[in-house]
Amino acid sequence: MRLGLSVGQPLADARALVPDLIVADSEPAADAASLIALTEWCTRYSPWAAPDGEDGIRLDITGCAHLFGGETGIVRDMARRLRGFGIGTRGAIADTPAAAWGWARYRPRKAGPILRTGDDKALMSLPVAALRLQPDSLETLAALGLDTVGTVAALPRGPLTHRLGEAVLERLDRMFGRAAEPISPRAIAEPWISRLIFAEPIGRREDIDAATERLLANLCREMEQNGQGARRLLLAFYRVDGAVQHIAVGTSHPSHTQVHIMRLFAERLDSVAPGFGIEAMVLEATETEPLVSEQTGFSVSGEMDTAALARLIDRLQNRLGPQRVVRLVPVESHVPERAERRAVAGPSGRHHGKLGTWSLPQSRLLKSLRPLTLLPIPEPIQAIAPVPDDPPLSFRWKEKNHRIAAADGPERIGPEWWLAEGGRKPRDYYRVENSEGQRFWVYREGLYGDEKEPPRWFLHGFFP
Repeated sequence: MRLGLSVGQPLADARALVPDLIVADSEPAADAASLIALTEWCTRYSPWAAPDGEDGIRLDITGCAHLFGGETGIVRDMARRLRGFGIGTRGAIADTPAAAWGWARYRPRKAGPILRTGDDKALMSLPVAALRLQPDSLETLAALGLDTVGTVAALPRGPLTHRLGEAVLERLDRMFGRAAEPISPRAIAEPWISRLIFAEPIGRREDIDAATERLLANLCREMEQNGQGARRLLLAFYRVDGAVQHIAVGTSHPSHTQVHIMRLFAERLDSVAPGFGIEAMVLEATETEPLVSEQTGFSVSGEMDTAALARLIDRLQNRLGPQRVVRLVPVESHVPERAERRAVAGPSGRHHGKLGTWSLPQSRLLKSLRPLTLLPIPEPIQAIAPVPDDPPLSFRWKEKNHRIAAADGPERIGPEWWLAEGGRKPRDYYRVENSEGQRFWVYREGLYGDEKEPPRWFLHGFFP
């Protein structure tokens, strides 16, 4: 521009002004690919990054700026690194994307890159080009003598819309936060993510392995606490030259086992080209599934290692005491709370070579779903039933009322009349769900019509 050149000027005129002008063919596809690559590099600052037109990148840095020393720190760090790549930039931080776009391109020379919250006066002083309007709209505003955002904003909205259309009002509303302008990132940020930024770039294989293990430890701990297992993981390496390299691994079964996943990555880390060094690494679990806890130490379907189990029992008994290490033994009983008993683990109660399998009497093969959690002793509740043979409409337990939204049953369990200490009244069990979605197993003991001992209601278990 200082040499008298301008956009759209014929090449012959430009060469007449600058004989040694260097000319190259435009490559829009390559420019777009470079902008996408630079956008991906910008995710080191925020996962919400997206290209903005042909020459810009938007970032939502909400909750990220403090990681880089605040808003001033993040602007300085980004500008410094981009200058190292040979890229000149003009950055800005504002409350809205439209305000940031205009402030980055048209702010006064002495103004800083950060626009204070609510500083409408500064926005009003910007030229109308900061509204990012089409050229014909800008020409019309210039012909009307409207040269700043403030002069356009002061006009009545009705005549302005009639003359220039809704685009001007839309841009004004977006700039001042009266209309939303969400950022659609290239890749949605995954909830399971772990980041590591190095004080000095790394490049040795052992350093990369150690960093990967540290990222995995953090990510696997978070997934385990939330009952999730990874099916696909993506490890990104941010190099000092601006390049970003990825390694992806997958699992056939959801897993949050650090050792197993590290073995998968170890086979791929040889392909990492650190270049002049890696300054940051990001690990994401891009696909996860709920992971149900399961026993992994002993076989649950076949022969188990009885010697290993005996050694485990010995250690536990020596540490906790023999009477505190027990196992559950099935009992032939119709009454749910009597269907099992505790037995001391060890020589006095040897296992039969299989874990978790035993022969149940035919009477124990229940046809209905039973809860996973039973109370040791059924607790009495105050229930309201419409008619004697119907489930309750509501019940009160531990000073809280539960209004029933759905119910199923009854399932009658008869008394064990052949036992002197057995129950002498039948039970009618119901599976009920309250209005909050909690599910209970309740029963009515006794029959209606017994004037001496009227029926009573009890809570016996909980469904997940």
